[in-house]
Amino acid sequence: MLEPSIVKDEEVEYLIKDVHELYGYDFSHYSRASFKRRINRICLIDRFTSYAELRYTLMNDPEYLKRFVEEITVNVTEMFRDPSFFKALREDILPQLGTYPLIRIWVAGCSTGEEAYSIAILLKEAGLYHKCLIYGTDINPSVLEKARAGVFPIQQMKLYTENYILSGGKKEFSDYYTANYDIVKFDSSLKEKLILSTHNLVSDSSFNSFQLIICRNVLIYFDKTLQEHVFKLFDESLENLGYLALGSKETLRFSNLDKNYNQVDNQKIWKKVEHH
Repeated sequence: MLEPSIVKDEEVEYLIKDVHELYGYDFSHYSRASFKRRINRICLIDRFTSYAELRYTLMNDPEYLKRFVEEITVNVTEMFRDPSFFKALREDILPQLGTYPLIRIWVAGCSTGEEAYSIAILLKEAGLYHKCLIYGTDINPSVLEKARAGVFPIQQMKLYTENYILSGGKKEFSDYYTANYDIVKFDSSLKEKLILSTHNLVSDSSFNSFQLIICRNVLIYFDKTLQEHVFKLFDESLENLGYLALGSKETLRFSNLDKNYNQVDNQKIWKKVEHH
């Protein structure tokens, strides 16, 4: 059954304008379809019967704004998601990065941190963890709190373990966490090289130079203009011969930067080639 649409198209436009003017969050380049879907979802979950009710709450309750931004920007994430991608990182990319004295990796739109922890585990198993820094960033401070805690529901572990094994995992996955009733806590050593901070892909600039940037399943929510903006930001943040990894439905192929990158095997990983 299709959920009833509570918010009309023109109301979506008003909402985007209001949130931008009042709070500085600019959703104007988000893909309209997914933005509208998520607004309707919020109305259903939080029992708003009309657009006016949602707008009133948003305009008058800054606390509610936090929840709104979270719902709009949250990315569904899991550890070792798309195991073949992590297998490619493990077998093809990390040996290349291992030749650097310091490996800097940016996980952009890291949400609650599952991907950053997965990368930490890969680096440990490749014997490279001691010389790496992993930057995890997200627009949303409350998901970063969850990432900092490193605590996840135990019922996810079956899936995460399967993903880990399929990605070529070398140990028992359970060696990396301690279970406690219905939650697990990941080993704090996985956080030693992890730097978590807020970063807005729409408005913030480049903050370091990286050999690997991972941004998976974030750009699907952006329109063409914003995608292009983000690609430019990544390009400025990536060293020559560095790697950019995208989600399964995302591609550099139609962007202005395509000519400076070569796709690595059949994965969604691109290598920046030196251009003179």
